[in-house]
Amino acid sequence: MRARYIVPAFAAAAVLLLTGCVDNSTPAADTPTDAAATIEVDAAAVALLPAEIKSSGELIIGTDAAYPPNEFKDDAGAPIGWGIELSNGIAAKLGLKTKYQIADFDNIIPSITGGTVDIGESSFTDNLEREKQVDFVNYFNAGILWAAKTGSTIDPNDACGLTVAVQSNTVQDTDELPAKNAACAAAGKPAIEVLPYTSQDEATNAVVLGKADALSADSPVALYAISKTEGKLEAAGESFDVAPYGIVVNKDSELTKAVQAALQSMVDDGSYGKILDKWGVTDGGIDTITINAASNG
Repeated sequence: MRARYIVPAFAAAAVLLLTGCVDNSTPAADTPTDAAATIEVDAAAVALLPAEIKSSGELIIGTDAAYPPNEFKDDAGAPIGWGIELSNGIAAKLGLKTKYQIADFDNIIPSITGGTVDIGESSFTDNLEREKQVDFVNYFNAGILWAAKTGSTIDPNDACGLTVAVQSNTVQDTDELPAKNAACAAAGKPAIEVLPYTSQDEATNAVVLGKADALSADSPVALYAISKTEGKLEAAGESFDVAPYGIVVNKDSELTKAVQAALQSMVDDGSYGKILDKWGVTDGGIDTITINAASNG
């Protein structure tokens, strides 16, 4: 399992976790990070940029900022997290400033296909269904991990009849739990009741408060949620179904190759690894940045 590195600046996330009061639609100010400030422009990556983005001088990034530690908000409402730092690094490599658009998770891909957002960074799992709409620049591998109240005997492989909280429109909501429910039906067992929430904090609270038996989330997110509940939750089993995360780009856009080159440059110069190490998620790191791994893997 992944180690978790938590620093004092994340204390606000603990408050959000207990209250569940997360505003996912509030615009946030541009947020350069220390990592982005030290990353140098990569001329070869810049040369791949579409002319209109290069001339604009900015990269518009969609995120839901509600999936800590990957992407969430600080106490001023600005997006932070290791995914946000990677996005800032991409922009720095491309010689662009970042402009974040915070929105509900399920509105990000439509914003990209509609042309109002350039890329999406919100822990998107690259899968074949999503690849019908957009392209993915793959940068990380994450598994699924369940969490439940400490001392419980929840087994993700024997979950029929349980109530499980998820963030809506994540792969857990759209793929994992529907597949488990199909297996329950085939075995003549009661269905899993799925409780979808707008934010991961709300899904975590549902388990803490006893509204759900367990939660299912990406492994780094579940581990972070567990760490913020002061011992109330623990991992239920081991992580499974490892799959690639991808930066979302509009289908067949020239920007895809530019983002790939920027991320590969970060891998090669070590800045990518430093960001993952800072946040304790190095286990999911990769050496080669790919495109559309779900179909080309």
